[in-house]
Amino acid sequence: MITDAGAQPFLRPWGQAWRLLAAAALGVLLWIITASQLPVGASGPRIEWMITGDPALAVLCLIALLWRRRFPVTVTLAVILASTASVLSGGASLLALCSLAARRRPAETTVAAVLSVVTAVLGNDLYPHRETPGPLWLVISLPTLMVGITVAIGAAIGARREEVRSLRQQVESAEREQAARAAEARIVERHRIAREMHDVLAHRVSLVAMQAGVLGHRPDLPPDQVAELARGIADGSHQALEELRDVLGVLRASPDELEPPQPSLAELPALVADARAMGLDVTLTTTTAGEPPDAIARTVYRIVQEGLTNAGKHAPGARVTVTVEGKAGDGLRATIRDSGAARKTAGPPASGFGLLGLSERVDLAGGELDHHADPGGGFVLAARLPWPVREGSE
Repeated sequence: MITDAGAQPFLRPWGQAWRLLAAAALGVLLWIITASQLPVGASGPRIEWMITGDPALAVLCLIALLWRRRFPVTVTLAVILASTASVLSGGASLLALCSLAARRRPAETTVAAVLSVVTAVLGNDLYPHRETPGPLWLVISLPTLMVGITVAIGAAIGARREEVRSLRQQVESAEREQAARAAEARIVERHRIAREMHDVLAHRVSLVAMQAGVLGHRPDLPPDQVAELARGIADGSHQALEELRDVLGVLRASPDELEPPQPSLAELPALVADARAMGLDVTLTTTTAGEPPDAIARTVYRIVQEGLTNAGKHAPGARVTVTVEGKAGDGLRATIRDSGAARKTAGPPASGFGLLGLSERVDLAGGELDHHADPGGGFVLAARLPWPVREGSE
């Protein structure tokens, strides 16, 4: 794993072993080339060092390379200096230099590269030669070329590691963003389901609860009214179950399946008629010029539905006026006003999410929602929604 720009990945035993073997093989090659240049019959302390001390020092350098990733500069400089007295250490010094260059630290790499060239030139006179060494420029150019190639290879390896690290970070970032989007989508979907359940079922269940409340508080009702209320409760319960089944069917449907027809302004009279059948005194006034967009019409329908539901819950016996007006370019306004409760009854428990769901719907449509108690008594629920002018309508 790469933890920062200069860090290097962890090496497994085999990866470590083949690098050290390659360094040792290169050192052996350099040692053989140097031995082939010795004068015939050469002897002395330097020849004895070449046979015993040179290999021993090279082995110590290879062992030191095991810590080159933990102490890169120290190990590299030490191995390069040791290569001055050991031809076999040449491979180890090049491996240390390549590893340092892969860390993409130009200043440290430059110092080590210059030191490598200097030690190579100085080490050229470590052992006697059968032939006179070439000119100085040739003695300097060969180590410089080898060191330059080594640094270039190390820099390329470091660039590749940096690219892999960057790609890995991009993938991890993309995965985090995808997880965040999925979590956000789940939250939005839960809110949508909650709104849909409330909009479809709360109105119907509230009316059923109102009828049941009348039966519980009016034991003196004539049998025909009791039978009518009982039928209304049964019909309302049946319709609530049907609507619940429709909602669950939509939630289980695949994305490519068509959604069921959504409510519009044309269904407002039927909504008001249902409320009247349940005992509410409702007056509907619509003065709209043209057909608003489907999303806006559906939002207005839900606003009126919620207003009637709240009036039935909290203001039984009140007079309710519903006004829907507007035109393209001027916006669409919906107002539900009740005169206040005519009698005190124990209404059904309030969910507390009706007005919250409406606020979310109106905000998504780009409109404004207002609800407050009327100073003269009662409650007012009003909304203003944008109704843009369609191109070519004028």
